Formats: sequence, structure tokens, C-alpha cells
Amino acid sequence: MTDLELARKVLRTEAAAILALVDRVDGRFTGAIDMLRDCRGRVIVTGMGKSGIIARKVAATFTSTGTAAFFLHPAEAVHGDLGAVQHDDVVIALSHTGETGELLRLLETIRRIGARLIAMTGSPDSTLGRAADVVLDCGVDTEACPLNLAPTASTTAALAMGDALAMVLLVEKGFRQEDFAGLHPGGGIGKRLMRVESLMHTGPAMPVVRTAAPMHAVVAEISAKGLGMACVLGEDGRLAGIITDGDLRRHMGLTDMLAQPASAVMTAGPQTIGRSMLAVQALAMMEQRRITSLVVVDAEARVEGVLHLHDLWRTQMF
Repeated sequence: MTDLELARKVLRTEAAAILALVDRVDGRFTGAIDMLRDCRGRVIVTGMGKSGIIARKVAATFTSTGTAAFFLHPAEAVHGDLGAVQHDDVVIALSHTGETGELLRLLETIRRIGARLIAMTGSPDSTLGRAADVVLDCGVDTEACPLNLAPTASTTAALAMGDALAMVLLVEKGFRQEDFAGLHPGGGIGKRLMRVESLMHTGPAMPVVRTAAPMHAVVAEISAKGLGMACVLGEDGRLAGIITDGDLRRHMGLTDMLAQPASAVMTAGPQTIGRSMLAVQALAMMEQRRITSLVVVDAEARVEGVLHLHDLWRTQMF
């Protein structure tokens, strides 16, 4: 078998291991979801060796999608870390054989404390499986390892089952995109999910004038606020239009321009956005319309802020 043939076989074996889980998503899976959704404490994920590595990732996925979770190393647990387990917690234990000694040593204490136990194992009839409140069968026919020894397909299956639990729980809890953004303020995800309200200029930093304001006052406001534009408010306090540097250049030929009211120079009906819009959507709108600023308004067209292209540059979004 060539290297490429072996690599393809590994991928097919691991893909088959995941697909085999589909028919095992039944009442036991529902029971696990009910237990996790109703958990008043934390979700504690534990496993040894390669299963422990998968357990860490499962715990991280729960945590990043709104379910308080952490990884508990079973060897450290029997040396004092079991004190972290409380009666209202749910423990998810990962073990392919279901006979991992370090995990089995935790069972009596978990039961004594009163925490609930979900087992993810390839052997539902194992000691771990029989001790669990709910057992999820993650068994595989064969490992992707040519020697059928190294945990490969089995760890892939456990990881996929953990992801299935986390994603269903995410929906059950009504976890929203803005919730995800709040938990991922850093990195590429945080930038993609950043909201306009976190970047816009508000209060005294907003360039604002009234429709009756003379243009010399408008120019002074634009210069003072440094955004290259000013919002023009009507008598009712709602946005009536905007005046940009471009509007000033277009009206420069008028000898009495500085004596004109803002209403004579402004562009009526400007493009506006809401404060909850994603910053990347606002950026796309600016690029499409070839503008450098957007006025942020509420449902009644009252100005809440101004978003400038430079604000997006500082996020290194592009």
C-alpha cells in the first residue's frame, strides 16, 4: 500500500466511524442533553491519555458556547482535585474501553457526592458504562491505525459525539451569535463578530448640527470632530441628512456658501445602520458604496453614533 493509499484509508476509516454514530443518536442522547441542560452546576469532562486530550477539547467547546465546563485530570482528581466536583455537577467521562483504572477510581466518590455521570465509551457494557446514568456508545469497528492499536478512529468518534452534545445544547439554551461574540473578543472570531456599537463615536464625539445652522458653524463642527462629516438633525431631533467633505467641495463655488443653512448643502436620506450590526457588514457597506462613514440610528431615526472607516482599520479587520 502506497503512502497516499494509506492516508485515504485512514480518512475513510475515521469518516465511517463518525457516520456509524448517526444511528446511535437516540433516547440516550436525549437523556444526556436533558441532564446537561438542567445542570445547575458545572459540566466536568474527564479522561485519561488520548481520551483526556479529547476531553479537554470537549470541555473547551462547551465553555465557548455558553455551558460552564472544565477538564478534570483523573490522576490528579484522586490526589485532591475531586474537591472540585459538587453534587449539582454533571461529569462526562471518556474511555474507549470503559475500564480505564484512573477513571474507575473516581466512580465511588462521584456517586457519594451525588453528581450525575455521562459515559462516552466504546464499550457500553463496561464497568464505566454500567455505572453511568447515561451511556453514549462511541464504539468503532477498527482503528485507523494499521496496527489497530493507536487511538485514532475511536478518538475521532468521541470528539464528534462531544461536538454533537455541545451544538444541540447550544440551540437548547438559545445561545445567540452575540453571545458567542461576547465570549470570543480576541482573535479572528472576535473581529468577525464585533458589533458597530463597540466601535462607533458617541456623545460629544459625534459631529452634530441643526438644519438651520450656518455653514461656517458646520465647517467648524466637522473640523473639530475630525470625522470628515456632520449629522444634520431636523427640528424633531431626528436625522435629516449629512454633510461631508465632498459636499463642501461640491458647493465651494457658491460665493455665499458659508452663509447658507446646513439644509441647503446637506445630502438628505443618507445611508444609516443600527448599532447591533456586525462591523464586517458595515465595512462591506462602506466598500460597496465607496463611503468612509455611516450614521448609526435607532428605530426612530435618532442619531446614536457615527462609525468611520478608520475605526475599522484599527481593528485590523482588513
